[in-house]
Amino acid sequence: MELWQERLLFDPMPPLLASGNDAVKYFTNRDLLKKRVEPVSSLWLLPEVQNILKKQQPDGSWKYHGMQRDCYPKHFYSLFETWRVLRNLVDEYGFTKEHSSAEKAAEFIFSCQEADGDFRGFLGNQYATYYTGDVLALLIRAGYENDSRTIRGLEWLLAMRQDDGGWTIPILTHNYGREKTHQLTSRYAEPVEADRSKPFSHNWTDMALRAFAAHPKYRKSEEAKKAASLLKAQFFLPDYYSSYHAASYWVRFLFWWPNLLTAMESLTLMGYTADDPDMMKGLKWFVGNQEANGLWKTTYVKGKMEPLDDRSRERRLWVTLRVCRIFERHFGRS
Repeated sequence: MELWQERLLFDPMPPLLASGNDAVKYFTNRDLLKKRVEPVSSLWLLPEVQNILKKQQPDGSWKYHGMQRDCYPKHFYSLFETWRVLRNLVDEYGFTKEHSSAEKAAEFIFSCQEADGDFRGFLGNQYATYYTGDVLALLIRAGYENDSRTIRGLEWLLAMRQDDGGWTIPILTHNYGREKTHQLTSRYAEPVEADRSKPFSHNWTDMALRAFAAHPKYRKSEEAKKAASLLKAQFFLPDYYSSYHAASYWVRFLFWWPNLLTAMESLTLMGYTADDPDMMKGLKWFVGNQEANGLWKTTYVKGKMEPLDDRSRERRLWVTLRVCRIFERHFGRS
């Protein structure tokens, strides 16, 4: 047993290796057990991946098939779906721009970038610092860390920080009512500038910081370290703003939304170790909340039950793999 596994109450290797998920098994062997494996491109040939790729549109996007409503801009649904699908391909199948489909998808996403560097459309024409951070992190993981468009986006994020050094969503710094907010985000409206004197949000700092944590140079910047210090000091506390305010969101590991796992992933990449009291607090929480079957649940919010279906089971596997990666990076091998 590896040294990092000894830090846990239960061994997560058996359920990961017996999962029946080829990608989970591949990354378990490569990242946790440090075994020699085939090139990651072998995952690109899996039937489920091919099924995703055949639905890509000629312009590199994927079509959104959910309910749509009139909104601004018109490319919103294609942008959202393309970001979501590419995120899945990069995170779960190791896609990079070496694959033509990933390259085409990245170029479509870049085509939605504003001249200043941000990506709008996730929140109407309003500044979406949080989504811009996550989009840039995705593009960096796909191999675009040195692209001038990526650098422009990172510099834009640096220019959009609050006075305290963290991020929030600019429109949240104003006390607009629901109707006014809907008007500003559902149709064309000039972007609202942030009140920089208002405090940062740990939720949206998490998403913005992902871009810096993913970048080998920018993760070392003093600006990124300042934001990281703000983020980790807020573990298990409520957010300042009403959006995702409850402290329980820290332990809700669903999709791309900010939580303890996403924060710990970024902070670990940035070099924060188990010697840091805040990091140790997070690591101890994961130790104390592991299930007897070796996995972690997707939500620990009181009163919220996980659905017992195949999709939920798959998510538990990915959450567990990500938690184990953090422990392996912190405590290594015996």
